[in-house]
Amino acid sequence: MKLTLQVTKTDGETFEVQTNLFVIVAWERKFKRKSAELSNGAIGHEDLLFMAYEAAKCHNIPVPMSFDEFIKRTDDIDVISEPVNPTEQDSTEGN
Repeated sequence: MKLTLQVTKTDGETFEVQTNLFVIVAWERKFKRKSAELSNGAIGHEDLLFMAYEAAKCHNIPVPMSFDEFIKRTDDIDVISEPVNPTEQDSTEGN
């Protein structure tokens, strides 16, 4: 399961990151939630920001040392591509 996130910093700079399994598991551990919740829309800004923060570190994109400082320096976050629910994908194949 991967998400592509676009982060807009307060200085106007933007960057995109893609989550990976490490980021998703780190999110599950920190927030005591399951990745299945990503497909039903039960996700907030803090969740997206945490994933972007961890993904940026994985992709060697410079970020502040603390997550809170990353939040302070972020103006907006958007989901560019969302995970596909496998059951929905199977039902659309062959149409």
